[in-house]
Amino acid sequence: MPSLSNTLKATAVIGTFVLAGWGIQYATAPAYDGYAGITYSKAYAPARDTDVDFTIWYPATPGGRQTKAGGNGVFYGTEAGRGAPHAQGEFPMIIISHGAGGNAGQFGWIASELAQAGYVVVLPNHPGTTSMNASAHAAVRVWERPADISAVIDQITTNPQNYPYIDSSRITALGFSAGGYTSMAVAGARVDPDALQHFCDEGDHGMSDCAFLARGGVDLHALDLAPAAQDLRDPRISAAIVIDPGIVETLTEPSLADIDIPMLILNLGAENTIPAGVYARPAAELIPNATYKIFDDAIHFSFLAECKAKGAAILAREGEPDLLCDDAGGRSRHDIHQELKGEITSFLTSINLANMPERRKNDES
Repeated sequence: MPSLSNTLKATAVIGTFVLAGWGIQYATAPAYDGYAGITYSKAYAPARDTDVDFTIWYPATPGGRQTKAGGNGVFYGTEAGRGAPHAQGEFPMIIISHGAGGNAGQFGWIASELAQAGYVVVLPNHPGTTSMNASAHAAVRVWERPADISAVIDQITTNPQNYPYIDSSRITALGFSAGGYTSMAVAGARVDPDALQHFCDEGDHGMSDCAFLARGGVDLHALDLAPAAQDLRDPRISAAIVIDPGIVETLTEPSLADIDIPMLILNLGAENTIPAGVYARPAAELIPNATYKIFDDAIHFSFLAECKAKGAAILAREGEPDLLCDDAGGRSRHDIHQELKGEITSFLTSINLANMPERRKNDES
């Protein structure tokens, strides 16, 4: 085994080559002629005593260099403009929380659309539950995820000179799966620790979460889950969009009834096939300003990026237990995404958070 100093030296050398390669790639990339810019930042998260990295998509004008955000051998990435000029104005912010084992790069398909529609989209990578940095013990500390969202908002609101294009008085939380729970938590939903402790007692609720915890040696009954009960509401959140929220069964009825912001809750799948672990109709019925809709020709993973032709085979070889590239079979993931984009943007417009750039207004006139 190499010594720590040798390992650090090797890591530094590799990092130098990676950065140099990125610089060459950026310098030789074609000019960007679209309207969705991308940049990156970080925020200190006190609950974790570490930084949370986040990606920012923003309304842009042509310029900068074309880059591909996200994407790998399984999923397609999305084109964006690195260094693209910002469109004039301040734009509402949408902060997107990914699912457990996911990452910010999986949602370029919706982030790009929203940026072009006049929103700044902020996507944190939650430490301990991202694609390359996931553990069962970290996944159980669900209260850290909403704290990440608040830490990112703190970073933006206390450093307005670095984000002059963001209207921080209009913030929407959008989340998928574990990110769906996260968005509900910053809206005011609270977890019943006892329900969370018993979450895996009677099966897996149609999801793979409990199996993941078991493989990681996590016994929910052996953990102190009291911190999950804390009130993690962030009053700066104006609205929320929730897709297949994880651990929704553990949320307390009084806390759901007290949520006072507009909320769009979407379930993916026919009502009798939606996994119990994310089935949100009962919760939606308790939230005064919630709108609930079902996409009955989709499945849970339809909210991920589109898969490449060999994506499913790659996942099978790697032993991935979830069918991340499958949909319900009635139509393509691309078509499902198109409808989801329409549903989400319509909701944002209905609550008067839209702030479309002048270019888009002129295009529609």
